[in-house]
Order: sequence, then C-alpha cells, then structure tokens
Amino acid sequence: MEKRQQVKKMALRDTTGDKIFYTINAIVLGILALIVLYPLYFIVIAAISDPDAVLAGDVVLYPVRITMEGFAKIMERKDVWLGYRNTILYTALTVILSIIVTVPAGWALSRKTLPGQKAFMIYFIIPMFFGGGLIPFYNVMSSLGLVNTIWSIVLPAILSVWNLFMTKTFFQSSIPDTLIEAATIDGAGSFRIFGEVVLPLSKAIIAVMALYYAVGQWNSYFNAMIFLQNENLYPLQLVLKEILIASESTVGGSGETILQQYRLANQLKYVSVIVSSVPVLLLYPFVQKYFAQGVMIGSLKG
Repeated sequence: MEKRQQVKKMALRDTTGDKIFYTINAIVLGILALIVLYPLYFIVIAAISDPDAVLAGDVVLYPVRITMEGFAKIMERKDVWLGYRNTILYTALTVILSIIVTVPAGWALSRKTLPGQKAFMIYFIIPMFFGGGLIPFYNVMSSLGLVNTIWSIVLPAILSVWNLFMTKTFFQSSIPDTLIEAATIDGAGSFRIFGEVVLPLSKAIIAVMALYYAVGQWNSYFNAMIFLQNENLYPLQLVLKEILIASESTVGGSGETILQQYRLANQLKYVSVIVSSVPVLLLYPFVQKYFAQGVMIGSLKG
C-alpha cells in the first residue's frame, strides 16, 4: 500500500521538462500581460501628470508633477454631463430592446421545429457579409423620420447577428430537449416554456449579451456623427471628440496660445479615455461571474 502511494506521488511530481515548460510559459504570459496592461497604465499616469512632462517624455513608469487640471476642465463642462446623460439613456434603451429582441430570436432559431429555420438562418447571415452602404442607410433613416432623434442611435444597434448566433448556440448546448419535452407533457405552452423554463436557465447568456450591447453602444459615435445635428442629443463620445477638436484648433492664435492649446489637447486626450471608460469598467464586475460561462458555451458549438 505504501509503495503504491509512493508510486502515485512520483507520478504526480513535475519532471524537469514540465518545470522548464511552466517557467517559459509564465515568462511569455507575463510579457504578453505587460504589453497589454502598460498602455492602459500609461494613459492613467499621463492623465494625472503635468502635460509638459508628458510631452518631454519624462512620464514612463510613474506620474510626474501630479495634477488634476485635465479632469477639472472636463468635468466643469456642462456638455460633458449632458453627454453622459444621453449615453446612459442610449445604452439603457439599447440593452433593454436588444435583450427583448435577441434572446427570443435566438431561442426560436435554436428550435428544429421552427418552420423555415434554414431560410431564416440565410436571411440573418447575408447582412453579416453584405451591407447596403452609408447613403442607403441614411436614406432609410431619413424616410422613416428618425434623423436627429434618439432612435437613430438606438434602433440600428438593437440586433447584432453575431450575438444572435451566440445566443442560439447557447440554447442548443445548454437547454436539453428532454426538459422541453417534459414541460410540454405537463401542458406548458410555448410562451410558458420560454418564460418559466428557458429564461431562468439563461442568466449567463443574458448577462453576456447585456455587456456586449452596452459596451458597443457606449463606445459608439459614428451613427451619432451622421444622424444627429442637435448638440443636446450628442452622446459622450461625440462630445469628447468635439472638445478635442476644439482644443487642437490653432487658427489665429499666437505662439504662446498655440503651445497652451497643444498642452491642453494632449492632456485631454488621456483624460477623455478615462472619463469614457470608467463606467464600463465599473459595470464588468457585476456580470463577470456569468461572462466566462456565457462566452464559452456560446462559442463551442455551431
């Protein structure tokens, strides 16, 4: 008995080759992590450092002459807070409508009993590879009377075909047919099965979809730049873009004014990244426990 235990312990011990592999693996992963994390770290330290030190290249590993002037200049502007309000509204509407559309559609496409399932799949796949272009897109939005309204930002973002297929795959791999058959035998209809059986088991994919749609809408500015003329409807990303453009303007200025504007633009560049990213970073911990499960299950089977 003791000999068997000793043999098992020896078998479980790492060989020299294993130790070398783990060491190399740890070094490579550490280097990759450094490559990914350092730019994010640099943005933070550059945002709170003196602009002259950043321009001179003195800010490398730690902040130099810490100042919050950039954050003060951003936060004292009313258009930034208005942009925050608009972006939160657009993101909330997009997430709610997207979940209402994507989850039922994914469930329907996952059912083999859906009439014309293959035709629906082809219908959804085509837009993944072919688009109508910007001008037809604008003409459609204009003919619907959506230009310069919040719906020109929200409605185009409520369905992603990629997210729809991920949701479909999640249902196929996570909801057993026997469970649906048992509910049907018990007399449950399609709507009751979806509401009382499927949805309670779908928290992971719902959380992942909510995060995907929220991040996509939060970072979006192109549709707003095309469809919105009313500055009171501008999302945060577009407001920050306008601030950077204005701060970089050097028309008609003296040499000292141009230098001040350049310093301000350089600092606001880093501050705007932090201001626009913090809310998303705060959201992630609330869905993190579902994120890995939802992504992995939704991506393994096609």
